[in-house]
Amino acid sequence: MDNNRRAKLDSYFKAFSVLSDGNYVFICDMQEDVSRWSKSAVDYFDLPDEYMQNAGSIWEEHIHPDDREKYRSDIAALFAGSSEGHVLQYRARARDGNYVACTCKGTVLKNENGEPEYFGGSIKNHGLLSYIDTVTGLRSMYGFLDDVKSICWNYQVSNIILLGISSFSQINDMYGYNFGNSVLRELGNTIVKNFGSKCSFYRMDGPKFAVITNKLSTDELDEIYREFKISITQNFYVDGEKIIISMNAGLVTVDNFSLSSDTIVSCLKYAYYESKERKLGEMFRFQNRINDDNKHYIEKINMIRTSVIEGCKGFFLCYQPIINAENEELKGMEALLRWHNDEYGIVPPDQFIPVLEQDALFPKLGNWILKQAMLDGKVIVDKYPDFIVNVNISYAQLQHKHFLTNLFHLLNETGFPSKNLCLELTERCRLLDIDMLKSLFSKIKMGGIKVALDDFGTGFSSIGVLRVLDIDTIKVDREYVKNIEQSETDKNTVKCISNLAGTFSADICVEGVETSNMRDILKGYDVRSYQGYYYSKPIRFEDFKKKYL
Repeated sequence: MDNNRRAKLDSYFKAFSVLSDGNYVFICDMQEDVSRWSKSAVDYFDLPDEYMQNAGSIWEEHIHPDDREKYRSDIAALFAGSSEGHVLQYRARARDGNYVACTCKGTVLKNENGEPEYFGGSIKNHGLLSYIDTVTGLRSMYGFLDDVKSICWNYQVSNIILLGISSFSQINDMYGYNFGNSVLRELGNTIVKNFGSKCSFYRMDGPKFAVITNKLSTDELDEIYREFKISITQNFYVDGEKIIISMNAGLVTVDNFSLSSDTIVSCLKYAYYESKERKLGEMFRFQNRINDDNKHYIEKINMIRTSVIEGCKGFFLCYQPIINAENEELKGMEALLRWHNDEYGIVPPDQFIPVLEQDALFPKLGNWILKQAMLDGKVIVDKYPDFIVNVNISYAQLQHKHFLTNLFHLLNETGFPSKNLCLELTERCRLLDIDMLKSLFSKIKMGGIKVALDDFGTGFSSIGVLRVLDIDTIKVDREYVKNIEQSETDKNTVKCISNLAGTFSADICVEGVETSNMRDILKGYDVRSYQGYYYSKPIRFEDFKKKYL
């Protein structure tokens, strides 16, 4: 290798090292097939040197035989120019002869002719993470994640349960953290005792535990959990103190091994929160979402999740107009997410958002939605300065530590005026602490952004929220107006909400306006805007422009 290429290899290595976040770094000169690897990786895996010729073949010898075929095909695709990078999980042999789970993420750097020139990335060694929880002595979350990967690698049909306590913070507040740890230890012991020797057990984040088994059926697990839940509710003692706790549990069956482990975990979290929020703690099986028209729901989620990783490929926005009730002129539009795939067609968000909200990837999708809505909306705002663009915000975005930074960065990047943006709080935001929401939205309002409370009358929307948060618009859910032409109850409901909104200086937007008669009835109330199929269904932006501009 000549000195110029060596210097370039080293400079790339240094750049990747800055971004490695403690992982092993590698850079390969694909034309010379010479690589440089982190010294720590050389020592841990007993590699020949930091600089290696034909490092791909050398590294393949360290990869578990069952994982080599996938690795080999990925590397071949990279060198053939048919792939621009990969995210690959495999087991690699360390110096001591034991295999550790690794995740390799790499990307191809092309030359000015568009030809692959360098391949660089990082390898995370999961074997360096703590696999034993110090509080309970059970396997930790890292061990759980590796065992889920192992299930997929070994094509082992398994059932996975996520269990947890509601309101565990109250126990810590009442008795202190040391006692809280004693509760977790005793609960872990009780779970192990009840589910038995046919399972593996893990302490997850906070007051949650996981159970993995390939020997017990879902019906058997459901029965064990039912008895365990009754027993622990009535007879759970710690240090002689009777503790009243409420359990929740979600279950996922892994029988499709093309799924990523991250997809499985996201579905498991979704099932857990369905148990907690909607099923009064009863075991919720993820398969409950599957019906005769949709037998491959988890595969769809896996594909959608992959689309987010690949730059939100296949996602697009539709827009539904918001109409001024006084003059029936266009007032704004609501951005509504859709996903399209050749196999599944167009998929509405209610089929995937609740699951993806449990995924660490979700803020990336949320930022894409915000940016696309701003770019589209700016076209209209430049012509109509009072036009408002409404964008739904998930609780998963709001709880992300960089949400505000990303939000104001996107406004600056797109040049979209903050006064023309309205963020709609979705129903699942009820999962967040109300004091945190109050602090967050005071900063949002200081930035000139409007806030709407969506689906008023459902779980999250309440008078208590209106008292705490500075809301600009209350959106009345279509369920409360769909029978307004015949129902006095619906009419009284709209009247009541309208009066309530006035008390809090908020405007009313009624969703689900389907007919001219519904519109005429609503004119008798203090409603400021309409939204519904009478005016337009959600349409793509090009069609929106043709219709309204």
